[in-house]
Amino acid sequence: MNAAPPVRPLLPNRTGNPWRTAALAAGAIALVALAVALWALGQVRREPVAIPVEGLGPPGPRPELPPLRTLVATTFTELPGWRSDPVQESLEAFVASCAKGLQLGGGGFGAGGEVAASRMARLCEHARSVPRDDAAAARSFYEASFQPFAVGNRDSRLGLLTGYYEPELAGDRRRRGRFVHPLYLAPSDRMVIDLGEFKRDLAGRKLTGMIRGGRFRPYWDRAEIEAGALRGRGLEMLWVDDPVALFFLQIQGSGRVRLPDGKLVRVGYSGQNGHDYTAIGRVLVERGAMTMEEVSLQSIRAWLAAHPAEADAVMDANRSYVFFRVLPGTAPVGAQGVELSAGRSLAVDPAFLPYGLPLWLATTTPVVPELGRTAEAPLERLVVAQDTGGAIKGPVRADLFLGPGREAEQIAGRMKQPLRLWLLWPKDAPPPPAEGPGPAPASAASR
Repeated sequence: MNAAPPVRPLLPNRTGNPWRTAALAAGAIALVALAVALWALGQVRREPVAIPVEGLGPPGPRPELPPLRTLVATTFTELPGWRSDPVQESLEAFVASCAKGLQLGGGGFGAGGEVAASRMARLCEHARSVPRDDAAAARSFYEASFQPFAVGNRDSRLGLLTGYYEPELAGDRRRRGRFVHPLYLAPSDRMVIDLGEFKRDLAGRKLTGMIRGGRFRPYWDRAEIEAGALRGRGLEMLWVDDPVALFFLQIQGSGRVRLPDGKLVRVGYSGQNGHDYTAIGRVLVERGAMTMEEVSLQSIRAWLAAHPAEADAVMDANRSYVFFRVLPGTAPVGAQGVELSAGRSLAVDPAFLPYGLPLWLATTTPVVPELGRTAEAPLERLVVAQDTGGAIKGPVRADLFLGPGREAEQIAGRMKQPLRLWLLWPKDAPPPPAEGPGPAPASAASR
């Protein structure tokens, strides 16, 4: 944090009437406080500014530049694997997004984005008439309707793809026996403040907290909630038997709980406590427990199981905590508000890429020894932006939804693949800006 600038004495040192002196001193303190407050407000910017202070040595390294989305027009023939993917499988996901419309969020698409959103209604109507089993017809639809744009982050085209899945936990509607770990509903005292309502240049930035002691304070973090901060308020919707599985359910954002009578209850994200997501794999690397190359869902689970005395402290390092609600339907619901399609729904950062548009991804499948997959293989397919997540930050950062089941879990747990992305933009809309700033997302992450 930058130091406040020095403030000169506002009053000379005088003696005489003590009441007059005290009044003048009080006024001086108030003016100093006002000056510091005004200075501090001036520091609230999207990009931190280094203020060198004479006599304190040379300035440190320059801060890392914030992400900047770049878009370069290309052709479908340049998309690796375009002719091989059964793109008709993406139509259901695309049409599902049509019901919500193109959601531009804070992506800086300007007037062209508004035109693209209006054009999507016609494209959606066309998509509904394309046969779901006709690959050639689906490919022709996309080629006639969209213009591909290669997505970059400043001068880099390469990003990161991870995977997520729909986990299943054992649980009960009541606390009994081994079922002692609660899934919480979103508490009513959790407040979300849109800073853009107070200062225009903070549009899209939000704070989550609560009123405590007459002040707006950060909401309870993971350690405080686990210690009982929400206990006894009637917020427990279900109880499960595995705290580690519950931790990973919060990371995935949705899942299923199987009750003792065999019934399934589908649960999904309904809010978050406002604290930043911290990857505990990185925490374990910093502790020397494993290398970054060894980090996977499987290795983290194994470490937590082998170190029960330390497991809570490691999980508490991720101060973010997710609240749930019961979901209707047959699939988890993403941040766009539509049911996700396994292998075709992509979580993106809505500050850079809009919900509802198709994207082409080129990456590889991970090595998964548990499934007998001993080598990486190309993974090139059409997907639709329908979700986001707390760890999904930047224009070339994405998370592929892989569906339910053990195979999906095994693949998702090991997926940390290099990624290239192409955005498919409506052809009859003005092209998007070649560069777009990345303000904070306008809506909360779904995970």
